[in-house]
Amino acid sequence: MSTETKAQPEGLDEKFFERADAHINLANDYINAKVEPQLAGTSFMFASARFNAWISASGFQNGEELRGRKKDLIEYFTNQYVSMLEENLDNYADNYDLYMGIAQEQAKDS
Repeated sequence: MSTETKAQPEGLDEKFFERADAHINLANDYINAKVEPQLAGTSFMFASARFNAWISASGFQNGEELRGRKKDLIEYFTNQYVSMLEENLDNYADNYDLYMGIAQEQAKDS
């Protein structure tokens, strides 16, 4: 199942959803009898936060500049995440039977 949904964040290139799907597939690869989806999701969220902190830091000359914009950066990333999460939750609600049926079938095959 593709992660592509109706609206797309600004500034997307043609490989946006391909990269997103690759990250989701990597997270899915960690889900097994010992690792529940929530644990993989928490690791995924931490990795995203860590990577976005690095991206943010790379745009400044020093730590004090970064610290001075911390509130703005958190607001930006939080707003982006909320928007994407709302869209994906709506997408899952609209396609619940299809998406969750696929998930249930994949779980049976594992």
